[in-house]
Amino acid sequence: MTRDEIFNGVSRTLVEMFRLDAARVTMDARLVEDLDLDSIDAIDMAAKVQDLTGDRLAESDLRRIRTVGDVVEVIDTMLKAKSKKGG
Repeated sequence: MTRDEIFNGVSRTLVEMFRLDAARVTMDARLVEDLDLDSIDAIDMAAKVQDLTGDRLAESDLRRIRTVGDVVEVIDTMLKAKSKKGG
């Protein structure tokens, strides 16, 4: 899966889950400041990442996510690691 495909999936998910305007969801959009997500939303998003990747999102990864681009990066890294394991 390419980073563009990951972004499109993340964007679609954010729009659906949190009823956001799709135009607001960009790679640079900050989850809290720009998209008005809160800590409960972050937990919901982490669960969705787990569904997508088949792996649990590490708390350290969750803490460093600030932007939509960070979400894309974490998913990309998780999928690549899984692929290297033979998954």
